[in-house]
Amino acid sequence: MGALKLKTFTPEDVAGKRVLVRVDFNVPLKDGVVTDDTRLRAHLPTLNALLDAGAKPGLVSHLGRPKGKVDLRYTLEPVAKKLAEMTGWKVVFLKDCIGPDVKDTISSLQPDSVAVLENTRFYEQEEANDPTFAKSLAEPFEVYVDDAFSAAHRAHASTRGVCDTLPSFAGMLIVREIEFLSSARDNPTPPFVLILGGAKVSDKIGVIENLLDRVNTIVIGGGMAFTFLASQGIPIGKSLLEKDKTDFAARMLAEAGARGVKILLPVDVLATPEFDNPKLAVVVDADKIQPDQIGVDIGPRTREQFAQVIANARTVLWNGPMGVFEQPAFAEGTRAVAGALADATHAGALTVVGGGDSAAACEQLGFADKVSHVSTGGGASLEFFEGKALPGIEPFILK
Repeated sequence: MGALKLKTFTPEDVAGKRVLVRVDFNVPLKDGVVTDDTRLRAHLPTLNALLDAGAKPGLVSHLGRPKGKVDLRYTLEPVAKKLAEMTGWKVVFLKDCIGPDVKDTISSLQPDSVAVLENTRFYEQEEANDPTFAKSLAEPFEVYVDDAFSAAHRAHASTRGVCDTLPSFAGMLIVREIEFLSSARDNPTPPFVLILGGAKVSDKIGVIENLLDRVNTIVIGGGMAFTFLASQGIPIGKSLLEKDKTDFAARMLAEAGARGVKILLPVDVLATPEFDNPKLAVVVDADKIQPDQIGVDIGPRTREQFAQVIANARTVLWNGPMGVFEQPAFAEGTRAVAGALADATHAGALTVVGGGDSAAACEQLGFADKVSHVSTGGGASLEFFEGKALPGIEPFILK
């Protein structure tokens, strides 16, 4: 099976038309200022294509969790300002996302102008995918373009409901995401290496179960590795443990073995008695963690082993950091994996980084442009790799 194909727009589909564009402008703000514009930049190819075709785009998004009420801590106004600064476009901000004002403003938009509508989650009907609210969102527009991959696993009015009312297309960001993610999931060139990290086994169960018959090697680091180690009777001190997942871990190790899939666990770890005192951290063998120690990163021998496996791969999927990368002293394992991915990419492998913490780590450590693809959607990419249907993608899949 090749990459999934999605229905996307041509200039003719949108020329001169009022286009509702679902973007993800859920960006970090501090004192009313956008502190990271990565998500805004991700939408520029789609927005440029719409403007080049003479469309009149109205951009709709959520921001934070205002719980269905107007809460100006979550207004999109600062995001609209940032978009104008970044692009030089005339950006009109609207204080609502439905109603006559939206229709009037969108109709009279000038070329090289876009409108940013207010936070959809100021209405509780958004998350309930209320059909009447979806119709109100769609009413001022003639076409819908969904470019918000990171919200594609949510069946909300602005991500799914409006598709029932307007001719609908996938934007370029979504097309690119699905192309890379489905190539890795559905059509991997072997050897296929799955790298899993982060805190919890429970977050990754679906991914392991769905991909076990496709991968050649599963590399496990991060906090979740300690549940796997504990499942083999190895003492893990005060390291993170999901007690109720040790049976699953033991079963997966056995099942992988039976299928000829290698599962690599850390052979050494960085451990410390005090999480907030990196100076006390020492490298110990993975089966020699002391009762008062917490494992906070993979050790140097493990880094080398993991890098070696990645170097021989043709397809690599990575989801979850190898340690507490937010602390520079505990980021070396994650850095080593990111560096190995960059080298593998250079050697011709397809390397895909799931969103969320692994994407943040890639960005922070300077490797984001050195791998094939870094996903913009944490939850969405995880559900995609679990094999689940994404409500925000389903309407665009070409059968």
